[in-house]
Amino acid sequence: MSFRVIEVKTKADRKAFLRFAKELYKGDPNWVCPLDDELEGVFDPGRNPTFRHGEATRWILVDDKNKVIGRIAAFIDYIRSKANTQPTGGIGYFEVIDNRDAAFMLFDTAREWLAQRGMEAMDGPINFGENESNWGLLVEGFMQQGIGMPYNKEYYRKFFEEYGFQKYFEQYSYHCTVRGPDNKIVMFPERMVKIAEWISKRPGYSFQHVEFKNLEKYINDLIEVYNSTWSSFKEDFTPLEPQFLKETFRKIRAFVDEELIWFAYYKDKPVAFFILYPDLNQIIKHFNGKLHLWNKLRFLWYKATHKMTRMRAVVGGVNPSHQNSGIESAIFLQLYNVFKRKKWYKELELSWVGDFNPKMIAIHEALGAKKAKTHYTYRYMINKNIPFVRYKEEIAIKLDRRKDEGEKG
Repeated sequence: MSFRVIEVKTKADRKAFLRFAKELYKGDPNWVCPLDDELEGVFDPGRNPTFRHGEATRWILVDDKNKVIGRIAAFIDYIRSKANTQPTGGIGYFEVIDNRDAAFMLFDTAREWLAQRGMEAMDGPINFGENESNWGLLVEGFMQQGIGMPYNKEYYRKFFEEYGFQKYFEQYSYHCTVRGPDNKIVMFPERMVKIAEWISKRPGYSFQHVEFKNLEKYINDLIEVYNSTWSSFKEDFTPLEPQFLKETFRKIRAFVDEELIWFAYYKDKPVAFFILYPDLNQIIKHFNGKLHLWNKLRFLWYKATHKMTRMRAVVGGVNPSHQNSGIESAIFLQLYNVFKRKKWYKELELSWVGDFNPKMIAIHEALGAKKAKTHYTYRYMINKNIPFVRYKEEIAIKLDRRKDEGEKG
């Protein structure tokens, strides 16, 4: 069998790129087809702010009968690339039949494209954008994924590892039952509730959930906390862009619950935030990627009748000056009070947390959450003269270097 790679350029190519995954997963009850328009938005410079400092392309793979048997995308975020030890690009949106040669041809195509642009390593499967969506290869927990979390064929793992990708870091998704059979909340241990109540009553602290009518304020507050939280990791830090957040909130506004996004303030200054999404996958699994008028009406009915019973904790942050203060517990208390009123919420997915973040893993386990799924982010060294180093080892090296520089200073 011979294969041919086609770069996606025409409308027909774009349709083939979308259609292939639907055909590949036909009959798999765990796969949720993403909305076609949202996926196309990733590759639209007018809608994806990452194109301001990056570039991307994608391909489909056809056999000798001109049938599509695979697809892949390659991209470079030049800000993220510079944060690595070596110039590093990414691959994603990889799908292929169970054929090693087909998979390797797709990997070769993406690798050559990245190498031509000076990249010395490629990470995958990842997103062309922020890492809260479409990031990592599912290796354990083949169940229906929360909104934004990727699902894939089990045989993909052998293709990545046989090609030469190495595990860069592991990503864990924790699941937590919010309420028991009697509909009482079981998620928050009584001891945690009491501690959270005490923390939340300390002088100077206040809490607000997001309000779309004041969205600009909350976007600015989120950026302030996020940038203060992560800027200490100078080599790895990519500041949040207001345009990215505006686009994100535009996409989620139709289904998000304002009372699932909370901010903590100290003397009116934002110091922490926590964002939960209702699990839109529980609705769009019925749509086969299409959001035409009939499906829009169905969406409104599903939402009004509370078919979204799961939530996904997407991202949070605490200003370094308030870390170890217990402020996370105080935010969880606000959510606890929301859950008491909104009894349709029954399960929370905390995803994802990296194996390099033991503190957050401990917080998840303190909530009584259990690890349910594991994704891997892989790295392939295009330049074989550069040694492969796992992410948590890189962090240790950078921290040691920073410490040495500080002592010399």
